[in-house]
Amino acid sequence: MFLRRAPKRKVMVIGLDCADPDLVFSRWRSEVPNINRVIQAGVYGALRSVTPPITVPAWMCMMTGRDPGELGVYGFRNRSDYSYDKLAIANSASICEETVWDVLSRAGKECIVIGVPPTYPVKPLRGSLISCFLTPGSQSQFTYPHDLREEVQKVADEYMVDVKEFRTEKKDWLLSQIYAMTTKRFSVAKHLLKTRPWDFFMMVEMGTDRIHHGFWQFMDPKHVLHPGANPFAAAIHDYYVYLDSLVGELLDFADEHTRIMIVSDHGAKRMDGAVCLNEWLVKKGYLALKKYPSEPTRLEKLDVDWSETRAWGEGGYYGRIVVNVAGREAQGIVLPSEYDRLRRDLQQELEALCDPQGNPMGTTAVIPEDTYRETRNIAPDLSVFFGDLYWRASGTVGGGSIHTRHNDTGPDGANHDWNGLFAMAEGRDLSSTCVARSLQGLSLLDVAPTVLQTYGIAPLPGMHGTVITPKRMIATQCAS
Repeated sequence: MFLRRAPKRKVMVIGLDCADPDLVFSRWRSEVPNINRVIQAGVYGALRSVTPPITVPAWMCMMTGRDPGELGVYGFRNRSDYSYDKLAIANSASICEETVWDVLSRAGKECIVIGVPPTYPVKPLRGSLISCFLTPGSQSQFTYPHDLREEVQKVADEYMVDVKEFRTEKKDWLLSQIYAMTTKRFSVAKHLLKTRPWDFFMMVEMGTDRIHHGFWQFMDPKHVLHPGANPFAAAIHDYYVYLDSLVGELLDFADEHTRIMIVSDHGAKRMDGAVCLNEWLVKKGYLALKKYPSEPTRLEKLDVDWSETRAWGEGGYYGRIVVNVAGREAQGIVLPSEYDRLRRDLQQELEALCDPQGNPMGTTAVIPEDTYRETRNIAPDLSVFFGDLYWRASGTVGGGSIHTRHNDTGPDGANHDWNGLFAMAEGRDLSSTCVARSLQGLSLLDVAPTVLQTYGIAPLPGMHGTVITPKRMIATQCAS
């Protein structure tokens, strides 16, 4: 008697940074037939992101099952110490928790990982890795093993990790660069799937994020900067259609024993403007200047009177407030006994902030200890999400206005939204006529334990999230 060997399980994760669930699941679903194959064959739903819903740390939260506080990463830039001006860009060295591919490598599984932020500088794994958009350039050592770099450049000459300077008015150039980047990344992905053994495959495409930031205002009639009829009105739609065709080419590598996931780290929405956080702090008496600037000026160029300043802020897709605490910051004046009360006061005042028409904005201000299970490294004392993310935060002071229509870091038409997308199906069901099943209450932190469960590996101790089971897929009899 011969025992039948269990089929070899694989997982294919296709990450589309910033891909929006409303566009994919509702608005354009019939126009992205390959993504829709996964939706129809399995389960899908909105995937609640982390706080903050930012590329870094969201992808690493997804792949470690840990929240930003546990990772100690709260955005691209994080305080390095308690000085007034030292911020560091997060990278792979900032991540101390094990990723899914670390666990799988240890279990003897072959992995292919492409473009997952932050994976630069590269770390060893069992398999092949190409690092993310934080890579300084294609001349850097951006692959593991190191000799893979030459192979990547042969497959996709001048391989692009990102579109540099994507906040630009040169929209024709930007569009061509996004397509070029996406084409090169998928070409390399297909090459590795053809030439490498793999049990786990994951890639993240940044083009969805870049096209949202660059072109949302041309698509959305509700956008304050919508120009009316324009040549870029269909730019985002057409890119999604093209992207879907490339996704279809990857699905050809998924056999009947492959579990397929299509995911995004957060969604997108129009940007109605920016709230000048430091301007507001100046007006409220929290931030003291020795001289008020004659034009909008970034914090690092302001003449701040730290001896009279109780709090200051950093701009971005969300705002970060730092309290000037006595004994912590060099010129701190807020007594530790007053620290929490000041944060609660700031939270209440910011959440009561109105838009330019005097209507409540729906702002949320978050205290890290209320949000994270643990707070490592140096978290913002308060994180502020203006207008339910229809507004971003500007760090400038000058001009006297708290609200502005302009982004202080360059042209940008979209902000991030709280929900990304999730779709999961088994390869054997892709050609079936199953009825898609919508799931509610999905969390980005559910993805890591779900990947591990596919291989019969228990979630690591301390991982958040619950396994997204295929029970609803099994419950529906699929016809071939």
